[in-house]
Amino acid sequence: MNQEKVLIAMSGGVDSSAAALLLQKQGYACDGAMLRLYAGEQESGCCSESDAADARSVAYRLGMKFYVFNETERFAQQKAYLEQIYGARVALLENPDVVEISSTELRAQLAQGRGRNFLTEAVYGYVLRRGLYGTHADLKHLTPEELRPIALSFLKPKRMPHVLGTEHEAAVLARRYGADVTSARIAALLHDCTKKLSMEEQLALCEQYGIALDELERKNLKLLHAKTGAAIARDLFGVSDEIYWAIYWHTTGKADMTKLEKVIYLADYIEPSRDFPGVEKLRRAVHADLEHGLLMALEDSIEEMRQRGNPVHPNTVEARDYLLRGKNQ
Repeated sequence: MNQEKVLIAMSGGVDSSAAALLLQKQGYACDGAMLRLYAGEQESGCCSESDAADARSVAYRLGMKFYVFNETERFAQQKAYLEQIYGARVALLENPDVVEISSTELRAQLAQGRGRNFLTEAVYGYVLRRGLYGTHADLKHLTPEELRPIALSFLKPKRMPHVLGTEHEAAVLARRYGADVTSARIAALLHDCTKKLSMEEQLALCEQYGIALDELERKNLKLLHAKTGAAIARDLFGVSDEIYWAIYWHTTGKADMTKLEKVIYLADYIEPSRDFPGVEKLRRAVHADLEHGLLMALEDSIEEMRQRGNPVHPNTVEARDYLLRGKNQ
């Protein structure tokens, strides 16, 4: 009977050596190989001379052929070409910190509550959110620290710093003005969880959750994510009514906002990655007086929308006017 042939990438380490042994025991005809991409004698690091010697020794003991594919000349030619034709400065770098772990081993670790250090926060959060690979996160009883990677899994990479900044600022404002810090952090982490969705997807969620929309909201994508985000936060994560409404109103604001609603509205507005004319002045105002800072933020938002020729949502105007009436009494 003809044996199926397998070429095994061997680093000289335990995992690839064990894989070679196991494949042989399963009846495969195995050869080993190593790929070298940089020139020079290396005493340590990935694919060094000592690594090649270790891999060759394992292959010999298993009765396998062992090959070293040296691609350093081809890479050197590409480097010279880029430098000569395009004037590029090219450096070929060795990465000695590459971690060798198989997908099978990683899945096993995730099922045991380990393996997080091998994944980015957002990828780990996606695994937990979807219950992949035997994970069983209780999404409705998460601390802010447990929620953070899951919240990041909803976002485009460019939005992640904003959401993390909003969490930080929300905690600062909650401590300063007596709102619940944990609720503020959770609301901040989830406030943009549907931000990346299209208009069609947003409207579908509105229909699914029975969210009433006015005429302006039906035509303005930026106004929808606050309402759909609140619905997802309640449905998937079981957030309290207080957190639900803080997310719901974080874009337009409204008259007579709760303290948490004010905190989330302002944290979203002035978090550390925000950079627009007047933001430092607004930050100082918010940190000095919550009501005055909120009034400044609402007036700034209204003025910006009018300068751009965009309609201002009535809830934002009502929020501003409510504060003005209180100020004048």
